[in-house]
Amino acid sequence: MAKNKVRKKMSNKVFLALWIPLVVILTAVTLVANVAIGAFHSTIENFMGGGTYTAENASDQQDWDTTYYEQEYDSIEEAMAASTGTINIIAEEGMVLLKNDGSLPLEPTKVTLLGRGAADPIYGGTGSGHTQTDEVIDIKTSLEDAGYEVNPTPYAQLAQYAEEHSTENGGRISISFLPGEDNSTYYIGEMPVDQYSQESLDSFDEYAGAGIVVIGRVGGEGGDLPRDMEGWDENYVDGQHILELNQDEKDQIALAKQHFDKVVVLVNASTSLELGELEDDPEINAIVQTGAPGATGFSAIGKILSGEVNPSGHTVDLFAADFTQDPTFVNFGNNEYANDSEDAKGYFVNYEEGIYYGYRYYETAAEEGFIDYDAAVVYPFGYGLSYTTFDWEVVGQELGDVDGDIELQVKVTNTGDMAGKDVVQMYYTAPYITGGIEKSHVVLGDFVKTDELAPGESQTITLSMPVEQMASYDFVDAQAYVMDAGTYEIKLQTDSHNLKDGVDVIDYNLADTVVFSDGRDSDDTAATNQFDDVSEPFLDGSKTTLSRADFAGTFPQTPDEADMTASEETLAAMQPYDATAENAGVEAEMPTTGADNDVRFSSLRGLDYDDELWDTFLDQLTVEEMSELVLDGAYRTNGIERLGKPGAVDYDGPAGFSSFINTSVYGSAFPTAVLIGQTWSEELAHELGNAAGDEAMALGINGWYAPAVNIHRSPFAGRNFEYYSEDPVLSGVLATSVVEGAGEKGVYTYTKHFALNDQETNRDQNGLFTWANEQTIREIYLKPFEIVVKTSQIEVPYLTEDGERQTTTVGALGIMSSFNRLGNTWSGGSSALLNNVLRAEWGFEGTVVTDMAAVSAYMSPDWGIAGGSDLQLSWMTMKPITDSTSAIAVERLRTASHNILYTAVNSNLMNGYAPGASMKYHPALWETMVKVVTGVMVLLIAASIAWMVIRVRRNRKPKAVLSVTSTGADEPLGGADAPNQSAE
Repeated sequence: MAKNKVRKKMSNKVFLALWIPLVVILTAVTLVANVAIGAFHSTIENFMGGGTYTAENASDQQDWDTTYYEQEYDSIEEAMAASTGTINIIAEEGMVLLKNDGSLPLEPTKVTLLGRGAADPIYGGTGSGHTQTDEVIDIKTSLEDAGYEVNPTPYAQLAQYAEEHSTENGGRISISFLPGEDNSTYYIGEMPVDQYSQESLDSFDEYAGAGIVVIGRVGGEGGDLPRDMEGWDENYVDGQHILELNQDEKDQIALAKQHFDKVVVLVNASTSLELGELEDDPEINAIVQTGAPGATGFSAIGKILSGEVNPSGHTVDLFAADFTQDPTFVNFGNNEYANDSEDAKGYFVNYEEGIYYGYRYYETAAEEGFIDYDAAVVYPFGYGLSYTTFDWEVVGQELGDVDGDIELQVKVTNTGDMAGKDVVQMYYTAPYITGGIEKSHVVLGDFVKTDELAPGESQTITLSMPVEQMASYDFVDAQAYVMDAGTYEIKLQTDSHNLKDGVDVIDYNLADTVVFSDGRDSDDTAATNQFDDVSEPFLDGSKTTLSRADFAGTFPQTPDEADMTASEETLAAMQPYDATAENAGVEAEMPTTGADNDVRFSSLRGLDYDDELWDTFLDQLTVEEMSELVLDGAYRTNGIERLGKPGAVDYDGPAGFSSFINTSVYGSAFPTAVLIGQTWSEELAHELGNAAGDEAMALGINGWYAPAVNIHRSPFAGRNFEYYSEDPVLSGVLATSVVEGAGEKGVYTYTKHFALNDQETNRDQNGLFTWANEQTIREIYLKPFEIVVKTSQIEVPYLTEDGERQTTTVGALGIMSSFNRLGNTWSGGSSALLNNVLRAEWGFEGTVVTDMAAVSAYMSPDWGIAGGSDLQLSWMTMKPITDSTSAIAVERLRTASHNILYTAVNSNLMNGYAPGASMKYHPALWETMVKVVTGVMVLLIAASIAWMVIRVRRNRKPKAVLSVTSTGADEPLGGADAPNQSAE
């Protein structure tokens, strides 16, 4: 019988060699995971959702009405359903009838849709302004709803072609969004006409009521539209750009003309196109600019074509005959400094056209005889046709002093035979002195859209503007706003070019020149030069500004070697921001931090920005809390539970709430800003703000990254769809209505992108170095922001300490800065822009958030808080404050925290909170799971260590116990036959 073997146990040495590394790894993973989760907590919240906060009011406050804003809808689905009405009316009033020979309205009949866009229309743009359009009303459905029968055979072919040549497969214009991506495509993607089957061609005779051709262009964040289509079009001709019809589109139109007596062209784009050949072609009966109307806005097109809706939209851009002759054309796109380095690249854009762009150029150049207006312009700014006619009569006027207003009462009468709405536009012409301050021949001063007027019905509307609005900025001599002596002509016009028939020009006479050296009536402090460094190249002659005194001699030129040579200052600006060096020697008193003052956040609601209780509250903040507020600024702001400050949630985008990092969160796809602009309706802009506010409350959103008011400097700018217009007054007035509409629901808005963010190309390449003179900066590119800040009025209901309900008024509470630089200075770090102009001159009280700073190294948080930014919008990489100990750094953190908290406390974030309320935080499910998993891991690690200790002790080799035998020999206890012990 075999002898049983004794199993040899693992030695403690081997056992520990195996288990100690495992426990160490387990411990390290647990620690690193928790540190990472802590560091990127806000980022994870954006993907996974955050916890919730509930107010804990005092016992004697339980019956107080702490619902400052009523939630109208129980769910986002209900809110979106309600928004549909707003979307549709914006589309109805925003689509522009550009051409009509009397063929429209068109009685419902059998029609044929042609062109890819008929089956694959554009509903919005791309990037952070994208929206969900899974459920839409398309053009075919709209026509059918209006009673038209749509030819199914060619439509099916177009739909199949679009599916087989999708945008994702490079079959249509696509603009990449995320920085670093280079996968934009600019294929127009029209179906060649030779692909129509014979069956489709034969079907035209049956559906011959009209041929309706759809052409389209899309825009997107992160890239611009190409000024040269070489490589993107099989039928490319020399110099062809994307905003002219390509051969396939011309073929579609030719096919329609060949087979149909009536041809209607729908322009499905949020930018202007070269449409001169269509306007001049007598076989093109009508043209409608539909814009990109959001999810359900195409419901309007059938109504407009049939006459159920009378079009009342007007253009927001001038449509030029040849964009290559535009003064902005040569200074747009990809211009890199030749003497930069691989480690510090720099790209630039020169605004050499000055104030002369869009209608301001074409109207002024025509006035000076430099261009033939009729040859150069297809449709003026503010242009739009109607199915009816209107007469205007000035029935009252007030011409105030320089600190007063110009006010006109205008009686508008519908003199046609169909109900409709009209837009009354008031322009002014300031006296121009050759060689003096540059002035456009006409500038929009105000506008009003009428109610719908029945035939024969009249309405008296009021147009007004401050007299100071007619001042021009003299950055050379007076370094202030100036009104030259002379006659200012006040004109009522149907667009930027045409006076209203039968209405006389009104003269406003100014005997003496007025220099607003002490500031205009609307200024908190006097406006004076803040951007001499940005203007300098235009003063020293290294760059040219287009001048009315010599259009031919000063017309912008393609950047040359001198333009492409960066100065020493510019090269130095390409280096990383050094907070330690910048802060060294800056005197400041160290603020109080961490005080125990027993002031809760909710007690600050409704108080003035500079109320002394704010200082008492801010003294309680620690440096760590302030840093987290500033840094964790991507789509939310942190809660501070111990002080009763709930976390806030912010979302993009200007065409409706969207999130490219959490696609489960979205709201309605509203029409793009261009279509809102084309309504020329403050009322509808306000309604949109209201609708977005209702959706925000249903989604639990407090802040909105909108509206966007950058200027359509060039029609090739990829992001024009997000912006209202080429005109700052139209843009600023409409944006103000949106801000106020959302504010009624307690939603704070971040008007963006401040400022001169009018080109996407190279926007994130170390910040696009943007050069313009100060007159151009102030009169054009800052003006819409100025209007929003100075005129927005938002009522904030609050409770006193005794529970009495009162109301105060605040202005716009948010601004988003931009990617680009003003000269050498990042806009988000420009104290001249954010502190001197925005806050000191205009009186802004609120939060400045940076544009996306996640992957752009030059956007330093230290630079941001030094320059006047408050929140760092960064969700992928956490950039630290490198100096959080110096007195000046802590003072800036305190100021930024004050701004963030002032915005938050006056929003719907405080629904349910009485003054002095505490709060309780309820973790999100993922946070609870992290705690549970961490607890399990800790227990597992502890158990493993305990087991290791016990095991080692049990298996340790006992010390030998000696016994003395009769022979005197030493022998282990148990004798020679005892089992062998494991060696340690």
